[in-house]
Formats: sequence, structure tokens, C-alpha cells
Amino acid sequence: MTRSLIITADDFGADLAVNEAVEIGHREGVLTAASLMVGAPAAPDAVARARANPGLRVGLHLALVEARPSLHPKQIPHLVDASGRFRENMAAAGATMFFNPVARRELAAEIAAQFEAFAATGLTLDHVNTHKHFHLHPTIAGLMLKIGARYGLKAARIPIERRDVLARVEPDGAYPASPVFDLWAAQARRRFRAAGIFIPDQVFGLTWSGAMTPARLDGLIEALPPGLSEVYLHPALRGGFPGAASGYRYADELAALTAPQVAATVRRVGARLGGFGDFAPAHQSESVLR
Repeated sequence: MTRSLIITADDFGADLAVNEAVEIGHREGVLTAASLMVGAPAAPDAVARARANPGLRVGLHLALVEARPSLHPKQIPHLVDASGRFRENMAAAGATMFFNPVARRELAAEIAAQFEAFAATGLTLDHVNTHKHFHLHPTIAGLMLKIGARYGLKAARIPIERRDVLARVEPDGAYPASPVFDLWAAQARRRFRAAGIFIPDQVFGLTWSGAMTPARLDGLIEALPPGLSEVYLHPALRGGFPGAASGYRYADELAALTAPQVAATVRRVGARLGGFGDFAPAHQSESVLR
């Protein structure tokens, strides 16, 4: 069975340091896709770079936590804190979204605004995912599917990571089960597939989020299972930009994308590279990136 691979950069648009790294990772490395935060400060620059790099498949990175909303904060008071940003406490925010009907209406409006903002860029919607995987929340998942259908949503990420593959890369690592997260991810996978949404067979990047070094990316590609896999990273030229995650090794993740040994391993194992749209059954063709 063919081994196919999507290599995605999240947080496209968060900062110029991120955007520059995405462009470098695509032009000089193995990066094939990026997920755009439409309300982020450097989103216009990200869109310009995407237009200049038509081979880069771009999707929507819905941001509903730890980010700036697309709507004015006064339109979504139940979703934001006193500063006008989405709340950082995902458990509390998720509970509000689930139990409060007013908050759900605000959430629907914000999700629609972000889809609309992406549509206004004129870019082809390759995929949709969410910041911090918040679409595993059933309320967000339902609204994402319903609203996304109006904007051409066809593919998404469900972060189900195979620990046996991680153990092949780093046998001495610890890969404990996360029953609640795994349950929500499995339920989301069933729900999205039932809705006809195309998703990869497995996803990597959760355990090593912010620490996808050249050796780890190379090892994952070497151990790539049959079927379609996605590996997601957070490359940037440097950390320290507004909204940067503490401890993330942004420059190392860019180095992973451009490492000569990683590109050599892709060729040696015969992995087919592309974006979500390149591998979706209705659109699969010989145009897959190589």
C-alpha cells in the first residue's frame, strides 16, 4: 500500500517570523501545507506569501482559544475575556459553549466569520483544523461541520497519533495513553467521516508538539505506516513573538523541514507528498507534489 504524507505548518499568520519560516520550509524543504489563522496580526502577509507560492496548500486554522477573534469582542462577550481575546481556560470555555445557548450562537457567528474571512482571501480551502484541537469538542465539531459545508469544507485533521510508530522512532520514550483525549478524538473521527469529510489515517505532532526535531521528523518518515499520514509542526525563525508558546523549539522545527536528510528519506521510502486536496478521493491525480 502506498505511503502518502501531508506535512503541515500550523499558526500561519501568527507572526512574520512564522510566515517567513513557512515560506522557507515550503520552498527549500518538505513542507506541503499550512493552516492560516485569519484573525492573527500577520495574516495579510501570510495570504500574500501563499499567493506567491501556489504549490503550498492552505487551510483554515480556526482559533477559538488563546487568540484574537475575527468579530468585535462586543459581539461575542461570552467567548472572550476582559482584554477582548478568547479565554485561555479551555475547560471553562468548552463548558460555556456546551451549556449556554447564547454562547453557542456567538460561537456559530465567530466560526462563520473566520470561514468568511478565509473565503475573502481567494485561496482554495485545502483543509480545516483548530488551534489546540478544540474541534474535538462536540459543540465546536458540529458547528464546524454545519458552517464549513457552506464554504467548501472537505478535509480536516483528527489528531489520532499511533504510539507504536512513536516508539519505533524513540524506543526509550514514554507514550502514556490519554483516555479522555483519545475517546473524544475517536468520536470526532467517526462523526467527521460520517459527514463525508476526508481525514488522514494517522496524524503525528501531538506528543512532540513544539519539539519536532530533524531526527524525529526523519524517524517518523522512515517509520511511516501505509496509507495517508499528516505530520504537523510549528516552524518559525525564532520564538519570543507575541503569542509564542513557552518552550517551543520553533527554529528546530524549521530546521526539521529543511534538513537534507529528511528530504532524502522522503525520496528513499517513496512517500508521496501533497496537501489534503491532493489525496482526497474525488480530487486525487498525478498532480501530487513530489
